[in-house]
Amino acid sequence: MTKLRQLIPILFVIILLSISVAAIASELKKYSINSVWQYLQNISQQRKMLALLVTGFGYALMTGYDILGFIHIKQKLSVLKIAFTAFVSYTVGNTVGFTAFSGTAIRYRYYGLWGVNKIKIGELIVFTHLTFWLGLLSISGVVSILDPLTLPSAIKLPFASIHPLGFIFLSLVLIYFIISVTIKHSVTIAGEEITFPKPIISLGTIIVAGLDWGLAALVLYLLLPPNLSMTYIGFFGIYIVALTAGLISTVPGGLGVFETVMLYLRPESISAPQMLGGLIAYRFVYYLLPLIFAVVLILLEAWKKRHPK
Repeated sequence: MTKLRQLIPILFVIILLSISVAAIASELKKYSINSVWQYLQNISQQRKMLALLVTGFGYALMTGYDILGFIHIKQKLSVLKIAFTAFVSYTVGNTVGFTAFSGTAIRYRYYGLWGVNKIKIGELIVFTHLTFWLGLLSISGVVSILDPLTLPSAIKLPFASIHPLGFIFLSLVLIYFIISVTIKHSVTIAGEEITFPKPIISLGTIIVAGLDWGLAALVLYLLLPPNLSMTYIGFFGIYIVALTAGLISTVPGGLGVFETVMLYLRPESISAPQMLGGLIAYRFVYYLLPLIFAVVLILLEAWKKRHPK
């Protein structure tokens, strides 16, 4: 029974990934793989370089989650060490998936190595996960209300657009802020005081989240055809829906699930091969290249530890 319970999440991921791959294959059956390859070759060098630059800014911005976390837990650590740990954690978590485990292990490894109390690291991890979903609900809610995306009939839902979801998401955010204002007392664990994040810090994470996902969406937007008949805000709404679907699926990096949703919700001006080509380029620029860089940083840090001056 124990082994069966351990296998269920893995089977769930495999099933979701299989369904996504089948959906993508069905969407592309009218086209050849050469059309996807041709689109990849036609992406201009200027747009590729811009996508790389925006990716760099995006990952630098992710450090803000952990910096705000350190302010919340009232601990001090150099910004370079926080940036290193945050970058490695988010890069590995984004690509490998199961961020709750991969990102947690990395933070315990490096923050613990640099003298941060384990209880405080645990509080920081809870803070980053809590505020991550707070940011996602906030940004998704605002986008859903300002530019409600019409859902295709192929997606069987009880509503025609994501407009109702916007009110639901923002209601949850409002409840969160009411709780953050109401809860004044703290909890002491192993001599360490644990408190609920202050509203001003939570607001800061929402701003970071908005900029973070705004830049991530911009990377993909830059890798799609320049004559896209959709405003960036409208595209951002599609991106957020696909991102949320990928996160909920727990498939590593939302692979397949994210692509399937983007293919179904793409504007009519973009063909399936163009969208898939842009998504492949996006995976390479936003996921694979940062992961390679993170691995290099990990190896350099390990080498420095073994060969101190």
